[in-house]
Amino acid sequence: MKPQLSHVGIYVNDSDRMIRFYEDVLELTVTDRGLSSSAKQPITFMSSHPGQHHQLVLVQGRARDVPSTVNQLSFKVASLAQLRAVAAKVTGRGIPLRQTSHGNAWSVYFPDPEGNQVEIYLDTPWHVAQPHGDAIDFALSDADIYAQTEARVRADSTFKTKESREVELAKILGVH
Repeated sequence: MKPQLSHVGIYVNDSDRMIRFYEDVLELTVTDRGLSSSAKQPITFMSSHPGQHHQLVLVQGRARDVPSTVNQLSFKVASLAQLRAVAAKVTGRGIPLRQTSHGNAWSVYFPDPEGNQVEIYLDTPWHVAQPHGDAIDFALSDADIYAQTEARVRADSTFKTKESREVELAKILGVH
């Protein structure tokens, strides 16, 4: 098996604030804590899955005046209802939110308390070449979101079903 990405660790300047944010907004749970052997700073492990000890690691030690270098931290959900629920928590906190259809996924983007970009997304049954982004309103019904997205992606010359793209990727990746 080739290496698989399973978690990410980031340096933070206020561990307690970041832990509360990820507990409240994304429902992650602290699974372990300690002192980082390499950074010699407090380290917190968080997860939402019993099969993964940690999905997010927060290590104290980022200076307050240093901006984030994280492009995005992406979390997958299983339904539009879950996507909307996270979006509601975020907007309820007054945090700016961007709603996007990538054709192959529906996403909301927002900053965490230290300026790291967070993406919550749900795969669609389609694929178009990336990058691709259309504004979308998640206040629409599920049926309207599916219909609107499908119409847009089918008009794209790179349109494929998710299944056909996965077959292509298996060949590219040498997976049989």
